[in-house]
Amino acid sequence: MPTVIEMTPWDYFFDPSKRLYWLYLASSALIAAVFLLRKPKMLSHAFSAMIWWHPSARLDYGYFIVSLLFKTLLIFPLVISAEEVTRIVYTFLASYLGYVDIDMGYGSVMVLYTLSLFLFSDFTRYWLHRWLHTIPFLWRFHQVHHSARVLNPLTFYRVHPVENLLFGFRYALSAGVVSGIFIFLFGSLEMIDLLGVNAFIVAFLALGSNLRHSHVALGFPKRIEKWVSSPAQHQLHHAQNTMNKNYGGALSLWDTLFGTLALSADTKRSRFGLRREQMEAYRTIWGLLSKPFIPRKIS
Repeated sequence: MPTVIEMTPWDYFFDPSKRLYWLYLASSALIAAVFLLRKPKMLSHAFSAMIWWHPSARLDYGYFIVSLLFKTLLIFPLVISAEEVTRIVYTFLASYLGYVDIDMGYGSVMVLYTLSLFLFSDFTRYWLHRWLHTIPFLWRFHQVHHSARVLNPLTFYRVHPVENLLFGFRYALSAGVVSGIFIFLFGSLEMIDLLGVNAFIVAFLALGSNLRHSHVALGFPKRIEKWVSSPAQHQLHHAQNTMNKNYGGALSLWDTLFGTLALSADTKRSRFGLRREQMEAYRTIWGLLSKPFIPRKIS
């Protein structure tokens, strides 16, 4: 059983693996400022009290605390660790394939391992996210995230505990499978890191990741948006008319390959959130937690 990690909300601002790390917040603010300097109307809207003190935003602030308690007391103890998956994968491969030792330069293995972790994790994130939308039972839980009427960095954490559990297993399996294969093939797990985190993840988090859940509609050129997801593309995913588009995490490559891509320059965005008749159940913390378990009314 993995060790329970006790974290306070304050710790999130000093942990480089978290999106709320102070450096990522600062870099996002700087990018937003540069982007909005020539757009005064958009600037006043993006940073208005109507956004940051909206009832939906206030719900995000309170739910962030509650969700952290669920992660600490329930999610962390239940989810198998990536280290355990690594051991299982390595033992399986060694038992059936015997000893393998591929001779590759140390630096090349580091680059390949770091890139493989990033790509496979992002690939599995795309598919789990897509299934959360397309499988009705899973959509009941994912609706919690899409019930946000306005977006802010803490909206990222408006996730039902069941969904947190699924993403915990996803991470453990994806990181563990890649790590087990690399130990088997190369006997090495050295990663290129910055601040102790995968360098590709740090680059994504530092280059405006917090703007994805914001009202700063920063888009990239079309050629880039086919490969890398822009903040505006993820905002399209939160819009009522395009929730079935842009499932990708850091990369929109998977959306391009599997036909779920929407480019920000070509797509008109509707309002955020669910339909009006669906929203009533998601106005309280208790509603966010309980609604997925309430049976649907049969008319």
